[in-house]
Amino acid sequence: MKCSEGTYDDTIYLHPGELCICVEPTKVITVLGSCVSVTLFNPRLGLGAICHATLPECRSTEKCESPCIESFKFMDCAMRYMLGAFRERGVMNKEIEIKMFGGADTLISQSSNTVGSKNVKAALSILREEHLSIVAMDVGDSFGRKLIFYSHTGEVFLKRLRNVNREIKSR
Repeated sequence: MKCSEGTYDDTIYLHPGELCICVEPTKVITVLGSCVSVTLFNPRLGLGAICHATLPECRSTEKCESPCIESFKFMDCAMRYMLGAFRERGVMNKEIEIKMFGGADTLISQSSNTVGSKNVKAALSILREEHLSIVAMDVGDSFGRKLIFYSHTGEVFLKRLRNVNREIKSR
């Protein structure tokens, strides 16, 4: 678990189950499969945040009021924590630019209810509940994604990664 209150001009590699809240310009890199990253950006403050959630929901009875040791690996806890950090700084919902990425079905499956799709559904549910809308989204399918997030501009650069396992099996 990591929550970086960035005060530096640096590059961070975001691992699964981590999130970053950056108050200074920061380049954040992460690689996603079935995990989902949501970015929040407020242009007025130049405030950016990104999470790398691995699972849709925390089973804690405290429901993200005070984060448990592994809470940022859960989409619901990570989203609520980031939104809370923005609200503590006086950011209103209409001032938040939101982007979402990941949720791939990286393993061959006949089910439409995979971990990737559950992560996407959890994020969308929280955004609806909070009356927030997404400005950009690239989710689902069968390939991973590499993201580069610039916290001070809200820009996200995306590289789609080919799935080598599917190519081998299809030959």
